[in-house]
Amino acid sequence: MAKITASMVKELRERTGAGMMDCKKALNAVDGDLEAAIKKLREDGLAKAAKKASRAAIEGAIVYKTTPDMKRAILVEVNCETDFVARGDAFQAFANKVGELALEHNTADVATIMELPFEDGKSVDTIRAERIAKLGENIQVTRAFMIEADSGIIGSYIHSGRIGAMVEVSNDDLELARDIAMHVTATNPEALRPEDVPAELVEKEKEIFSAQAAQSGKPAEIIEKMVTGRIQKFLKEVALLSQPFVKNPEQTVDALLKSKGAEVKQFVRCALGEGREVEKKDFAAEVQEQLESSKK
Repeated sequence: MAKITASMVKELRERTGAGMMDCKKALNAVDGDLEAAIKKLREDGLAKAAKKASRAAIEGAIVYKTTPDMKRAILVEVNCETDFVARGDAFQAFANKVGELALEHNTADVATIMELPFEDGKSVDTIRAERIAKLGENIQVTRAFMIEADSGIIGSYIHSGRIGAMVEVSNDDLELARDIAMHVTATNPEALRPEDVPAELVEKEKEIFSAQAAQSGKPAEIIEKMVTGRIQKFLKEVALLSQPFVKNPEQTVDALLKSKGAEVKQFVRCALGEGREVEKKDFAAEVQEQLESSKK
């Protein structure tokens, strides 16, 4: 029998989209013949993912899981192609199980998550491929974020399964932590404090403000003061602590925290499909592709 190497398994996975263990089993069954393994996977229904692996998946679910003591928590983004599939029980069960496994194994590394045991000796990646075959859509575990509390607790807020945030506060006020997490989902702050805003973002805004101010025709020293003022205003707007609290705009988040004797230690926000664009595809070409695929 031919020796099945890692490179053979890798190539078969790339060509079929099937899970690693399924690819290895298929190669073993056909004595390492790559084309025969592809045929076997297709016959078994496990290679249906291949045609869908490159399709845009920006729907799905943001899943939040936490330990009972609320000291460790994770946000996981699991994507599919349509809201219809995203709301289905099969997809939701898969996404929630992925979140539970990631928390249980204390990992936010997607590559590691994909190899975790899911059920019946199959990995997350293998089950993912099976769900693709069953549901007919590309499914991806895209991102995961984990935080641990040093002294306080972690609260969360998930908006319609599409935007999620988790916040660590320094005390055990869960309602406060949830309120701040809700605020984070609504306002999408760039940093905790104005001085924490990334320098590259500040520089980018400064260039924009400078170009706008230059159009005023005012002297350089006046323009410099205008830009400085705009930057200071910008930093307050995008820093969590200086933002007006969404449930009471008369009060800043910092003032709310001080009234509760608490601090925000860290926060994470994750929005569905963030930073990814849907690939625009010619409808006629897509139909033709599907017709050709059905003949194979």
